[in-house]
Amino acid sequence: MLEVNFDGLVGPSHNYAGLSLGNIASATHAGAASSPREAALQGLAKMRRMMALGFVQGLLLPHDRPDAGWLRQLGFAGDDMAVCRAAWKAQPALLRNAFSASPMWTANAATVSPDPDTADGLTHISIANLSSMPHRSIEAAQTGRQLRLLFAGLSDVALHDPLPACFGDEGAANHMRLCPRHDEAGVEIFVHGAGPVNGFPARQHAAASQALVRRHRLDPDRAVLARQSDAAIAAGAFHNDVVAVANETVLLTHEQAFAEREALYAQIRERLPEAEIIEVPADRVSLDDAIRSYLFNSQLVTMHDGSMMLLLPEEAREVAGVARWLENMLEANGPIRRAEFMPLRESMRNGGGPACLRLRIVLTQAQLAALDQRFLLDPAKCDALAALIAHHWPERIAPEDIGHPDLWRQCQSARAALLDLLGFAPEEL
Repeated sequence: MLEVNFDGLVGPSHNYAGLSLGNIASATHAGAASSPREAALQGLAKMRRMMALGFVQGLLLPHDRPDAGWLRQLGFAGDDMAVCRAAWKAQPALLRNAFSASPMWTANAATVSPDPDTADGLTHISIANLSSMPHRSIEAAQTGRQLRLLFAGLSDVALHDPLPACFGDEGAANHMRLCPRHDEAGVEIFVHGAGPVNGFPARQHAAASQALVRRHRLDPDRAVLARQSDAAIAAGAFHNDVVAVANETVLLTHEQAFAEREALYAQIRERLPEAEIIEVPADRVSLDDAIRSYLFNSQLVTMHDGSMMLLLPEEAREVAGVARWLENMLEANGPIRRAEFMPLRESMRNGGGPACLRLRIVLTQAQLAALDQRFLLDPAKCDALAALIAHHWPERIAPEDIGHPDLWRQCQSARAALLDLLGFAPEEL
């Protein structure tokens, strides 16, 4: 079995509206001008790099934005342009939510339990409801359509609808898997919050995590529920993947990530004795520096020689304490032997690093061959996508531009060109 990353292609409506309460980067850059074209090309460059390193790479597509259908549910009437115009005039905040490009962060698309972990031998995937934030709660229906297409040819994948909205579920950003190898049974860790903390909500509910354990037919003895620390939430770690990341036998975590960390570590070691827990001390890297640099929101992957690599945002080497810790870690010859840095500043300024941009799915070679191949990348497709983005994606979006019909039309036509390039009919998505 192999792990495939499905990255979200940054959509043409990428902007800084500051919609995500508790996300420090999003709030800090609210009202700034964004660069959708640069953002999409940066994300595509990360996908290319993963392919160059020998990994299979997929993508999920931007959603239809602005989402006029959602605005119609809120009482606005007419064609798409009329609905958007009326929403902007009556309540601009509603149009800003309907315009968000947040589906780019596919770590929030779903939670995945691969078949070595499940009682029925199926891969279980639950679409996240993202009910805590209005702009993200819009996503589940369109995410579901894409995932149903992607897995339409696989009878051994159980794709579940979102949990009821009262049980907040934010997907894989609050889920980690430890295992000897990707094709062996593992320990799945579900991280929830308690709150609100300093006015920031707990986005992942404990009841949602418990429901996922049952729904995915996991052995309760190999499923661990952990609570995120109040300190992490208060500092702006709105999802667990801002303060911890796992891959095979390695858990890389901040000292202050979890409310009862020693008890959690004991549970992990009991269930997976070979687990290696790398804890970054708070006196070496503060929570503020961890969140500012997105040290933990990196992709931790196993290379073909069995060693592990961290793919980090450039910001991780621009924060002195983080850079020193990374250098010391690599010198120690532990399981993580290599670090690479990618420019993802456009996504980072809106609160999403390398790990936010990808959904990890463990698949067999047979399952991989049965996927809808339109969602998988190769170098030629990447070249065609880069050319399309350079031609169709807006170069800049300022806050006041969100109310302009010309921008709405440009975003719709850009997405239509993307669907055409990849061979999707509009009615499929």
